Amino acid sequence: MIHNYNDFCTELTKAGFSVAGGNDEGVFGLIHHNWNEAPPDGSPIRWHTGDPDTDPWEWRMRVLNERDDIAYAKMFFRKAGFITKAWYPYFLAVRRAGTSFAESYADGTISHAAKRIYEIVSQSDFLPSEEIKRLAGFPREEKSKFDRALTELQMGLYLTVCGSRQKTSLTGTAYSWPSMIFCTTERFWGKDVFAQAAEICPEDAVQTITEQIFSLNPLAQKTKVRKFIQGI
Repeated sequence: MIHNYNDFCTELTKAGFSVAGGNDEGVFGLIHHNWNEAPPDGSPIRWHTGDPDTDPWEWRMRVLNERDDIAYAKMFFRKAGFITKAWYPYFLAVRRAGTSFAESYADGTISHAAKRIYEIVSQSDFLPSEEIKRLAGFPREEKSKFDRALTELQMGLYLTVCGSRQKTSLTGTAYSWPSMIFCTTERFWGKDVFAQAAEICPEDAVQTITEQIFSLNPLAQKTKVRKFIQGI
């Protein structure tokens, strides 16, 4: 049972990956209860209380601020999830298969909108989402297009979340949700993770991840497992 942030980090390190929300999509998630409901097992975990120890919403940024071995981004079913450093090379081997961004764009697997975003982020150490949108030239009426392309890059493991920044008005007043800050996965992890991924055959990576999923959840749905791994 997960009672707090430390429990979550311990179990995530053992598992290697997890869907971030209460809905595990029939695959695997460490936090199973619904956002708006108290857990039935007596756990003190509650969503959106602001308590950094027992609110899973706070854990997303805590792992990025306090650790260097956990990635958080929209990586599963176009929704948020976590992957540890030990398991990231396996997902890289599957989803990027040793190809560069330029090669993937050339073969048509990456959209032009995603290319615009990637080029902006790759030129900086990190950028908040609203700044990416501005610099990449997405007007307000193209918000949906921008959001889809940003998710596409996270699903492909080209970009990842590396922090957050509170939005403020011209007078310095905080408003709305904080903006996610993004960087390339190369900057987030460094060379070692990519070197490890280059040594892993994609087919072997799929098999290894599949075995881990079924060890965590023997009832995982096979069709969902494939999508979970391949990011489709």
